[in-house]
Amino acid sequence: MSKIEAFILGIIQGLTEFIPISSTGHLYLGRHLFGLDEAGLFLDTMLHVGTLLAVLVIYKDELIKIIKNPFGKLSMLMVIGTIPAVIVGLLFSDLFDSISKSGVTIGWEFLFTGLILWMADGIKKGAKKMDDIGYGDALFIGTFQAAAIFPAVSRSGLTIAAGLFRKLDRETAAYFSFLLSIPAIAGGIVLQFGEMASGHVEAISFGSLLIATVSSAIFGYVAVVWMINFLKKKSLKVFAIYVWVLGFTILALQFAGIF
Repeated sequence: MSKIEAFILGIIQGLTEFIPISSTGHLYLGRHLFGLDEAGLFLDTMLHVGTLLAVLVIYKDELIKIIKNPFGKLSMLMVIGTIPAVIVGLLFSDLFDSISKSGVTIGWEFLFTGLILWMADGIKKGAKKMDDIGYGDALFIGTFQAAAIFPAVSRSGLTIAAGLFRKLDRETAAYFSFLLSIPAIAGGIVLQFGEMASGHVEAISFGSLLIATVSSAIFGYVAVVWMINFLKKKSLKVFAIYVWVLGFTILALQFAGIF
């Protein structure tokens, strides 16, 4: 893997982790385009380390509050919102790993993401702020997050949509979605490191890995800030249309035997 390819994959991961168009799906496409299908788990892990660093920097004040008051409401919201993804991940991780590697359902998953985004954007705007989020809201949003275990189903897209369904205002829906990404990304990294410790690790140069990680962190930071501001006044439908076009294109290429 060249340093340019590493940089581009870092951009893809950083932007698509938080813009609701699926980072895993786009990384799959990016690696396939570059002929880097063998550069899998280790690269993905370091790219996720980059996006984790981005949200840790942005949410440092909230994390300090959680550390100081580990049994406070914010901490409990995070725990409750994470439980569904933990359950699904532990029970079905092998199944979804095989689906992710095959890419056979990726087109349909992009279409599903678009449908959820379109539906969420069309509902009446809510007014709930962070202080108004309840435990039921966190569980509902966390259940949507668990569905994003499919490779081309956007975690940020589904959690933002779930927040809108629960009448959070648009900025708060994005804000809580990205906050909830911290344990999700961190948990995924821990599992990936565990898998690497017991199996084969791809040979990728330190320089390429460093570039990919830093690129992912920088563009992840940009994506979080941009997305929260974007949702204040703009529509999710533009992302729905994008993933629909992408999904139908992939399905057509698969039907033609090209992809």
